Amino acid sequence: MDDDRFKIFSGTAHVPLAESICRNLNVTIGKALLGRFSDGEISAWRITAVLPYYCYARQDRKDKPRVPISAKLVADLLETAGASRALTLDLHAPQIQGYFDVPVDHLYGSPVLVDYFRQMHLPDLTVVSPDAGGVERARSFAKKLGAPLAIVDKRRVDVDVSEVMNLIGDVRGRSTLIVDDIIDTAGTLVKTAEALVREGSTQVFAAATHAVLSGPAVERIEKSCIKEVVATDSVPLGEAAKKLTKLKVLSVADLLARGIRSIHEETSISELFI
Repeated sequence: MDDDRFKIFSGTAHVPLAESICRNLNVTIGKALLGRFSDGEISAWRITAVLPYYCYARQDRKDKPRVPISAKLVADLLETAGASRALTLDLHAPQIQGYFDVPVDHLYGSPVLVDYFRQMHLPDLTVVSPDAGGVERARSFAKKLGAPLAIVDKRRVDVDVSEVMNLIGDVRGRSTLIVDDIIDTAGTLVKTAEALVREGSTQVFAAATHAVLSGPAVERIEKSCIKEVVATDSVPLGEAAKKLTKLKVLSVADLLARGIRSIHEETSISELFI
């Protein structure tokens, strides 16, 4: 039976994911008319903004002069628009939660991804962080998979251009799993994979929550030494990405649905923060 105590409406960015979340919650997606008109409005009791992929998340700090902190602006816009709570998935920088003056529930795609790789039973697996900033994320993966951790020391030489400098850890003769939050142009991912193969890794896999796959990403991954890239459906795939033979997409609809249900019923959501 449909739960008519709350309504779920979708923006235009990723309607299939919204429909999948509604199926998990056994509710009908709200009917929305997109257009411009003048109307009297009634405020909802509570509005929760569900953001599977938080835009501008990488602009979270001022690392050079005249650079905007756009992640803060997005938080302000959501609050000004009327959001009384936010539900997000794998923020690029966890401190973005502090940009909000309303409660933020920060979920992780790792349970979905870890389950997939746990069932693969990869031999002699080492989990790899592609940079120092992702160590905590990779360490969590390694702990859940019972695998050792390796870290790539990376120096960025230009926007969207990075150079692998050094590998901390031993991957010789081992399967490796590169863990990141976002795959954008895939430059860092491919260079990390190449470095691992040079160091003797027998096979390279990759996992990320958000498969943005912009620019040359699809071509880079297809031609790379990576055996398989596993991501979630937090971001809709373009037509080129849908044809990427090395890409496996897992759904986070159930995870987000459980978060929405917990918020609506005002029950503990902490069990999802893993």
